[in-house]
Amino acid sequence: MTDNAPLSLHVPEPAVRPGGQPDFSNVKIARAGAIARPDVDVAPEDIRDLAYSIIRVLNREGQAVGPWAGQLSDEELLVGLRNMMTLRAFDTRMLMAQRQGKTSFYMQHLGEEAVSCAFRKALQKGDMNFPTYRQAGLLIADDYPLVTMMNQIFSNEADPLHGRQMPVLHSSKEHGFFTVSGNLATQYVQAVGWAMASAIKGDTRVAAAWIGDGSTAESDFHSALVFASTYKAPVILNIVNNQWAISTFQGIARGGSGTFAARGLGFGLPALRVDGNDYLAVYAVARWAIERARRNLGPTLIEYVTYRVGAHSTSDDPSVYRPKTESESWPLGDPVLRLKNHLILKGVWSEERHTQAEAEIMDEVIDAQKQAEEHGTLHAGGRPSVRDIFEGVYAEMPPHVRRQRQKAGY
Repeated sequence: MTDNAPLSLHVPEPAVRPGGQPDFSNVKIARAGAIARPDVDVAPEDIRDLAYSIIRVLNREGQAVGPWAGQLSDEELLVGLRNMMTLRAFDTRMLMAQRQGKTSFYMQHLGEEAVSCAFRKALQKGDMNFPTYRQAGLLIADDYPLVTMMNQIFSNEADPLHGRQMPVLHSSKEHGFFTVSGNLATQYVQAVGWAMASAIKGDTRVAAAWIGDGSTAESDFHSALVFASTYKAPVILNIVNNQWAISTFQGIARGGSGTFAARGLGFGLPALRVDGNDYLAVYAVARWAIERARRNLGPTLIEYVTYRVGAHSTSDDPSVYRPKTESESWPLGDPVLRLKNHLILKGVWSEERHTQAEAEIMDEVIDAQKQAEEHGTLHAGGRPSVRDIFEGVYAEMPPHVRRQRQKAGY
């Protein structure tokens, strides 16, 4: 027998529960423009502090300040604003369509639009994203047709994936959007492997891996970091920290590392945190990391600090695990409103033009929806052929699959 006290476990708890007062005091926000912009070829050990700060460009007054500012023209910023507004309007219509039974499932991007829309503009054609289900902005910012996106969501006869993927799990090689996997974190390893293959072939294309805060607890995430750091793969390792992994708060997956970016320090990677609701900051950090990868300087890990305003999906009710007013208390604000206010301050935009643009964009999205619905929705109209179940699996269809297809009447 010993006199030792019984062992116990520490179970992290969110700062507040439903019905409580929202609390983001744990989010330490640096002053806009206060974080230095290091040279692209900086040694990772010289910027360890960037894994604990938050790089910001837009201040509370809507001004772009500091060494990360000045990388986008007014015209480019207006395009970025329109892309985010389009994604938000697209979300609104597809969420409504799901409630009407036109699709089985949908996932909003509300509050996170700047992350994917800005990042895409820093890439080149031919670069490949390995996304999760909340990066549709990568497609919209690359002018992927809205009708095609909706066809996939409706699983209709014009669905480019022929009904073989869940709604919102898009795929487009032409637009650098690798097939989304419903098995979370698998795409992280795939992105590193793709980047290594690009380097082995002597190509110039880089890869971008995407993951949410919760999925960083998966073993695939850590395996990817081992290979990326060992072989200095030309890949950008993105972590979208929107504070919630479905109904689990971020502290469970983060553990004792302090920040998700700090995970990269143990692998010798340059690791940065950026204000994910600041379009200018996201673009600047993405461009820095992409240039580093393209110059054979290895991978960079980026944590985007943002907030998931809506539910995790149409199958989720966030009111049962967080205060209803929590999103209103998020200290980094709304990415669309912040960029809008910046452009108004610069004199190249106005409240009137913004209201007009909202109406125009919604009309475009509704028109695209009408075109998509002509091809069918979940319970009405044209559907992919049963024959498609058997296609695209083998380069040469084996006899047993051919027999199965024949029995199905195809």
